[in-house]
Amino acid sequence: MNYNPNLLDGMVIFAEVVNAGSFTKAADITGHSTSWISKEIARLEERLGVRLINRTTRSLHLTADGELFFQQCQQIIAEANEVQNALMGHQLQPTGTLRVSCPPSLAIVRMQEIFADFLHDFPQVSLELDLNNRKVDVIADGFDVVVRATPQLEDSSLISRKVMCCRAVTLASPAYLERYGTPRKPEDMLNGHNCITYSYLKNPRLWQYRNQYGMDVQIEVNSRVTVNSSEMELALCLAGHGIARMPDFLFSDEFETGKLIELFPDYQRSPIDIYLIYPSRKHVSARVRSFIDYVAERMG
Repeated sequence: MNYNPNLLDGMVIFAEVVNAGSFTKAADITGHSTSWISKEIARLEERLGVRLINRTTRSLHLTADGELFFQQCQQIIAEANEVQNALMGHQLQPTGTLRVSCPPSLAIVRMQEIFADFLHDFPQVSLELDLNNRKVDVIADGFDVVVRATPQLEDSSLISRKVMCCRAVTLASPAYLERYGTPRKPEDMLNGHNCITYSYLKNPRLWQYRNQYGMDVQIEVNSRVTVNSSEMELALCLAGHGIARMPDFLFSDEFETGKLIELFPDYQRSPIDIYLIYPSRKHVSARVRSFIDYVAERMG
Protein backbone atom coordinates (compact mmCIF):
# COMPACT_ATOMS: atom_id res chain seq x y z
CA MET A 1 0.00 0.00 0.00
CA ASN A 2 1.42 3.38 -1.04
CA TYR A 3 1.56 6.03 1.66
CA ASN A 4 -0.62 9.04 0.83
CA PRO A 5 -1.10 11.52 3.69
CA ASN A 6 -3.60 13.55 1.64
CA LEU A 7 -5.82 10.61 0.73
CA LEU A 8 -8.89 11.80 2.67
CA ASP A 9 -8.40 15.56 2.28
CA GLY A 10 -11.53 17.29 1.03
CA MET A 11 -13.71 14.19 1.13
CA VAL A 12 -15.97 15.32 4.01
CA ILE A 13 -16.32 18.85 2.57
CA PHE A 14 -17.19 17.42 -0.86
CA ALA A 15 -19.91 15.20 0.63
CA GLU A 16 -21.26 18.13 2.63
CA VAL A 17 -21.47 20.28 -0.51
CA VAL A 18 -23.38 17.58 -2.39
CA ASN A 19 -25.76 16.96 0.51
CA ALA A 20 -26.37 20.68 1.03
CA GLY A 21 -26.92 21.32 -2.70
CA SER A 22 -24.79 24.48 -2.82
CA PHE A 23 -21.49 25.96 -1.74
CA THR A 24 -23.25 28.66 0.27
CA LYS A 25 -25.33 26.23 2.33
CA ALA A 26 -22.30 24.02 2.90
CA ALA A 27 -20.38 27.08 4.11
CA ASP A 28 -23.16 27.92 6.59
CA ILE A 29 -23.25 24.34 7.91
CA THR A 30 -19.48 23.94 8.30
CA GLY A 31 -18.73 27.46 9.49
CA HIS A 32 -16.34 28.19 6.62
CA SER A 33 -16.54 30.88 3.96
CA THR A 34 -17.93 30.09 0.52
CA SER A 35 -14.56 30.89 -1.06
CA TRP A 36 -12.79 28.43 1.26
CA ILE A 37 -15.29 25.70 0.33
CA SER A 38 -14.75 26.43 -3.37
CA LYS A 39 -10.97 26.24 -3.00
CA GLU A 40 -11.19 22.92 -1.13
CA ILE A 41 -13.26 21.37 -3.92
CA ALA A 42 -10.87 22.75 -6.54
CA ARG A 43 -7.86 21.27 -4.69
CA LEU A 44 -9.67 17.92 -4.45
CA GLU A 45 -10.43 17.87 -8.18
CA GLU A 46 -6.86 18.83 -9.01
CA ARG A 47 -5.46 16.04 -6.84
CA LEU A 48 -7.84 13.45 -8.34
CA GLY A 49 -7.33 14.74 -11.89
CA VAL A 50 -11.08 14.75 -12.68
CA ARG A 51 -13.95 17.21 -12.51
CA LEU A 52 -16.43 16.27 -9.83
CA ILE A 53 -18.96 19.09 -9.95
CA ASN A 54 -20.33 21.24 -12.76
CA ARG A 55 -21.42 24.47 -11.13
CA THR A 56 -23.15 27.61 -12.22
CA THR A 57 -24.12 30.69 -10.26
CA ARG A 58 -27.47 29.06 -9.40
CA SER A 59 -26.89 25.32 -9.20
CA LEU A 60 -24.40 22.49 -9.15
CA HIS A 61 -24.51 19.03 -10.73
CA LEU A 62 -22.31 16.00 -10.20
CA THR A 63 -20.34 14.65 -13.12
CA ALA A 64 -20.27 10.88 -13.70
CA ASP A 65 -16.95 10.73 -11.86
CA GLY A 66 -18.39 12.96 -9.15
CA GLU A 67 -21.39 10.65 -8.68
CA LEU A 68 -19.14 7.60 -8.32
CA PHE A 69 -16.83 9.42 -5.92
CA PHE A 70 -19.77 10.70 -3.86
CA GLN A 71 -21.17 7.18 -3.36
CA GLN A 72 -17.81 5.94 -2.15
CA CYS A 73 -17.33 8.98 0.09
CA GLN A 74 -20.65 8.39 1.81
CA GLN A 75 -19.68 4.82 2.65
CA ILE A 76 -16.22 5.77 3.93
CA ILE A 77 -17.58 8.61 6.06
CA ALA A 78 -20.34 6.41 7.49
CA GLU A 79 -17.84 3.70 8.45
CA ALA A 80 -15.51 6.25 10.03
CA ASN A 81 -18.41 7.59 12.10
CA GLU A 82 -19.27 4.07 13.23
CA VAL A 83 -15.70 3.45 14.38
CA GLN A 84 -15.60 6.76 16.23
CA ASN A 85 -18.94 6.15 17.92
CA ALA A 86 -17.81 2.65 18.94
CA LEU A 87 -14.61 3.98 20.49
CA MET A 88 -16.44 6.78 22.25
CA GLY A 89 -18.89 4.19 23.50
CA HIS A 90 -15.98 2.27 25.02
CA GLN A 91 -15.06 5.38 26.94
CA LEU A 92 -18.57 5.51 28.40
CA GLN A 93 -19.45 1.84 28.83
CA PRO A 94 -16.86 -0.67 30.05
CA THR A 95 -16.48 -3.34 27.36
CA GLY A 96 -13.79 -5.52 25.83
CA THR A 97 -10.87 -7.53 27.21
CA LEU A 98 -8.87 -6.32 30.22
CA ARG A 99 -5.33 -7.74 30.56
CA VAL A 100 -4.14 -7.79 34.17
CA SER A 101 -0.91 -9.13 35.69
CA CYS A 102 -0.91 -10.00 39.38
CA PRO A 103 1.26 -12.03 41.78
CA PRO A 104 -0.50 -15.39 42.25
CA SER A 105 -0.37 -15.32 46.06
CA LEU A 106 -1.96 -11.86 46.17
CA ALA A 107 -4.59 -12.85 43.60
CA ILE A 108 -5.61 -15.99 45.47
CA VAL A 109 -5.43 -14.69 49.05
CA ARG A 110 -6.73 -11.14 48.64
CA MET A 111 -8.15 -10.52 45.16
CA GLN A 112 -9.96 -13.71 44.17
CA GLU A 113 -13.33 -12.40 45.31
CA ILE A 114 -12.65 -8.96 43.82
CA PHE A 115 -12.01 -10.45 40.37
CA ALA A 116 -15.17 -12.55 40.60
CA ASP A 117 -17.34 -9.63 41.71
CA PHE A 118 -15.90 -7.36 39.01
CA LEU A 119 -16.89 -9.88 36.34
CA HIS A 120 -20.38 -10.01 37.82
CA ASP A 121 -20.79 -6.23 37.99
CA PHE A 122 -19.29 -5.56 34.54
CA PRO A 123 -20.70 -8.33 32.31
CA GLN A 124 -19.38 -6.79 29.07
CA VAL A 125 -15.74 -6.93 30.24
CA SER A 126 -13.60 -10.05 29.86
CA LEU A 127 -10.56 -10.62 32.09
CA GLU A 128 -7.26 -12.03 30.89
CA LEU A 129 -5.33 -12.71 34.10
CA ASP A 130 -1.59 -13.39 34.13
CA LEU A 131 -0.71 -14.74 37.58
CA ASN A 132 3.04 -14.47 37.74
CA ASN A 133 5.65 -13.38 40.28
CA ARG A 134 8.05 -12.02 37.69
CA LYS A 135 8.39 -8.31 37.12
CA VAL A 136 6.54 -7.68 33.85
CA ASP A 137 6.90 -4.77 31.42
CA VAL A 138 3.51 -3.06 31.41
CA ILE A 139 3.80 -1.65 27.89
CA ALA A 140 6.02 -4.21 26.12
CA ASP A 141 3.99 -7.14 27.50
CA GLY A 142 0.71 -5.44 26.58
CA PHE A 143 -0.95 -5.23 30.00
CA ASP A 144 -3.71 -2.75 30.82
CA VAL A 145 -3.02 -2.94 34.57
CA VAL A 146 -0.27 -4.55 36.64
CA VAL A 147 -0.80 -5.27 40.34
CA ARG A 148 2.49 -5.01 42.19
CA ALA A 149 3.52 -5.52 45.83
CA THR A 150 6.75 -3.68 46.59
CA PRO A 151 8.55 -1.80 49.39
CA GLN A 152 9.35 1.01 46.94
CA LEU A 153 8.35 1.76 43.37
CA GLU A 154 11.08 2.50 40.88
CA ASP A 155 11.08 5.87 39.10
CA SER A 156 8.99 5.47 35.98
CA SER A 157 6.81 7.32 33.49
CA LEU A 158 4.05 4.83 34.32
CA ILE A 159 1.11 5.84 36.50
CA SER A 160 0.69 4.13 39.87
CA ARG A 161 -2.10 4.12 42.45
CA LYS A 162 -1.59 2.70 45.92
CA VAL A 163 -4.59 0.60 46.95
CA MET A 164 -3.42 -1.22 50.08
CA CYS A 165 -0.87 -0.71 52.86
CA CYS A 166 0.89 -3.87 54.09
CA ARG A 167 3.87 -4.70 56.28
CA ALA A 168 6.70 -7.21 56.13
CA VAL A 169 6.68 -9.78 58.94
CA THR A 170 9.68 -11.86 60.03
CA LEU A 171 8.51 -15.33 61.03
CA ALA A 172 9.46 -18.91 61.75
CA SER A 173 7.77 -22.15 62.72
CA PRO A 174 7.86 -23.50 66.31
CA ALA A 175 9.80 -26.55 65.03
CA TYR A 176 12.55 -24.36 63.58
CA LEU A 177 12.83 -22.24 66.72
CA GLU A 178 12.97 -25.32 68.92
CA ARG A 179 15.85 -26.66 66.85
CA TYR A 180 17.88 -23.49 66.28
CA GLY A 181 16.75 -21.18 69.06
CA THR A 182 14.75 -17.93 68.93
CA PRO A 183 16.63 -14.80 67.78
CA ARG A 184 15.70 -11.82 69.94
CA LYS A 185 16.96 -9.13 67.61
CA PRO A 186 17.82 -9.06 63.86
CA GLU A 187 21.56 -9.25 64.55
CA ASP A 188 21.04 -12.66 66.15
CA MET A 189 20.20 -14.11 62.73
CA LEU A 190 23.87 -13.82 61.82
CA ASN A 191 24.72 -16.59 64.29
CA GLY A 192 23.88 -19.94 62.71
CA HIS A 193 20.36 -19.20 61.46
CA ASN A 194 19.00 -20.20 58.05
CA CYS A 195 16.76 -17.88 56.08
CA ILE A 196 14.39 -18.31 53.16
CA THR A 197 14.67 -15.41 50.72
CA TYR A 198 12.51 -14.18 47.85
CA SER A 199 14.46 -13.94 44.60
CA TYR A 200 12.43 -11.17 42.92
CA LEU A 201 13.48 -8.61 45.51
CA LYS A 202 16.22 -6.20 44.47
CA ASN A 203 18.50 -7.45 47.29
CA PRO A 204 16.97 -10.73 48.54
CA ARG A 205 19.53 -11.30 51.30
CA LEU A 206 19.53 -7.73 52.64
CA TRP A 207 16.85 -7.35 55.34
CA GLN A 208 16.21 -3.93 56.84
CA TYR A 209 14.63 -3.12 60.21
CA ARG A 210 13.90 -0.09 62.38
CA ASN A 211 14.02 -0.50 66.15
CA GLN A 212 11.87 1.15 68.82
CA TYR A 213 14.31 4.07 68.95
CA GLY A 214 13.95 4.83 65.24
CA MET A 215 17.40 3.46 64.37
CA ASP A 216 17.79 1.54 61.13
CA VAL A 217 19.35 -1.92 61.21
CA GLN A 218 20.50 -3.67 58.04
CA ILE A 219 21.33 -7.38 58.08
CA GLU A 220 22.77 -9.57 55.31
CA VAL A 221 21.20 -12.92 56.15
CA ASN A 222 22.38 -16.46 55.44
CA SER A 223 20.07 -17.65 52.66
CA ARG A 224 19.72 -21.41 52.66
CA VAL A 225 16.87 -21.26 50.11
CA THR A 226 16.10 -18.59 47.53
CA VAL A 227 12.75 -19.02 45.81
CA ASN A 228 10.62 -17.04 43.34
CA SER A 229 7.28 -18.23 44.74
CA SER A 230 5.64 -16.75 47.83
CA GLU A 231 3.57 -19.93 48.22
CA MET A 232 6.71 -22.10 48.33
CA GLU A 233 8.44 -19.62 50.64
CA LEU A 234 5.56 -19.90 53.10
CA ALA A 235 5.41 -23.70 52.77
CA LEU A 236 9.12 -24.09 53.49
CA CYS A 237 8.84 -21.78 56.48
CA LEU A 238 5.88 -23.79 57.85
CA ALA A 239 7.93 -26.96 57.36
CA GLY A 240 10.69 -25.57 59.59
CA HIS A 241 13.41 -24.97 57.01
CA GLY A 242 14.22 -21.40 57.93
CA ILE A 243 13.22 -17.87 58.90
CA ALA A 244 11.23 -15.96 56.29
CA ARG A 245 10.23 -12.35 55.82
CA MET A 246 6.94 -11.92 54.00
CA PRO A 247 4.09 -9.41 53.54
CA ASP A 248 1.28 -9.80 56.06
CA PHE A 249 -1.44 -10.02 53.40
CA LEU A 250 -0.35 -13.60 52.71
CA PHE A 251 -1.45 -14.94 56.10
CA SER A 252 -4.81 -16.14 57.35
CA ASP A 253 -4.73 -17.87 60.75
CA GLU A 254 -1.12 -19.10 60.91
CA PHE A 255 -0.26 -16.84 63.86
CA GLU A 256 -3.50 -17.42 65.79
CA THR A 257 -3.17 -21.19 65.50
CA GLY A 258 0.50 -21.16 66.45
CA LYS A 259 1.74 -22.56 63.14
CA LEU A 260 4.01 -19.53 62.80
CA ILE A 261 5.59 -17.16 65.30
CA GLU A 262 6.41 -13.53 64.56
CA LEU A 263 9.96 -12.50 65.40
CA PHE A 264 11.14 -9.05 66.54
CA PRO A 265 7.68 -7.66 67.42
CA ASP A 266 9.36 -4.63 69.03
CA TYR A 267 10.74 -3.59 65.63
CA GLN A 268 8.64 -1.63 63.18
CA ARG A 269 7.20 -3.69 60.35
CA SER A 270 8.64 -2.48 57.04
CA PRO A 271 6.07 -1.28 54.48
CA ILE A 272 5.22 -3.42 51.45
CA ASP A 273 2.42 -1.64 49.62
CA ILE A 274 0.10 -2.78 46.84
CA TYR A 275 -0.02 -0.65 43.69
CA LEU A 276 -2.02 -0.67 40.49
CA ILE A 277 0.26 0.38 37.63
CA TYR A 278 -0.94 1.44 34.19
CA PRO A 279 0.56 3.28 31.19
CA SER A 280 -1.08 6.71 31.18
CA ARG A 281 -3.72 8.99 32.70
CA LYS A 282 -4.75 10.19 29.23
CA HIS A 283 -7.40 8.35 27.20
CA VAL A 284 -7.89 5.64 29.82
CA SER A 285 -10.60 3.27 28.60
CA ALA A 286 -13.73 2.78 30.68
CA ARG A 287 -12.84 -0.85 31.45
CA VAL A 288 -9.42 0.15 32.83
CA ARG A 289 -10.79 3.08 34.83
CA SER A 290 -13.64 0.97 36.20
CA PHE A 291 -11.26 -1.80 37.25
CA ILE A 292 -8.83 0.58 38.97
CA ASP A 293 -11.61 2.33 40.90
CA TYR A 294 -13.26 -0.99 41.76
CA VAL A 295 -10.08 -2.54 43.18
CA ALA A 296 -9.11 0.64 45.03
CA GLU A 297 -12.51 0.80 46.73
CA ARG A 298 -12.53 -2.88 47.69
CA MET A 299 -8.92 -3.06 48.92
CA GLY A 300 -8.76 0.39 50.46
